[in-house]
Amino acid sequence: MSRQMKALKLFFRNGETWTIDRRHIGDLWIKQVTTSYGRINGSDFVEIHPCAAFKMEVYQEGDHVATSDINLGGLEMGMFSRALKYQDIEYMEIVYQNGVPDTIYFPYTDKDEEGLDNVNQTTKVSESTKNLYVVIDPDNTVDDVYSDYLA
Repeated sequence: MSRQMKALKLFFRNGETWTIDRRHIGDLWIKQVTTSYGRINGSDFVEIHPCAAFKMEVYQEGDHVATSDINLGGLEMGMFSRALKYQDIEYMEIVYQNGVPDTIYFPYTDKDEEGLDNVNQTTKVSESTKNLYVVIDPDNTVDDVYSDYLA
C-alpha cells in the first residue's frame, strides 16, 4: 500500500515552519535521499535522511501560513517574502494522509559565522506567474534550474 503525500512542512533554521498543501506545489524533485545515523544537537543517535539536492515550485496560492504553523515572520510579510529574505530552510517533513512523516535534511553550509543562511539555497519569485522557486543544491542555483520560468 503506497502512502499519499498530503503536504510538505519546511523547517527554517530559526525554528519557524511553513506547511504547504500538495495542491499548491508544482515542480518537486528530491535528489538522492540516503539513510545516515548521527547525533543532532547532542541527542541520542538517530536515523536521518539527507538528500543531495532539492528543487520546488510553489504556486502563489501557497504564500500563506497554516494555522498549525506558529510563524510571526510569515504572518507579517508572507511566506514567499520570508523565504526570499532568509535562505535558511534546513529540513522538511513529507506529511502523508496516514502514518508517520518522513524527515529529509537539505545540504546546508553556513554563509557566515552567524550560521543563519545557507550558501546552497537560492530562491526567487517568477515575475510572470508569481510562483516561488526554491533550489537547495551545492552545484546549481535557482537561475540554473528554473531560468525558463523566472521571466
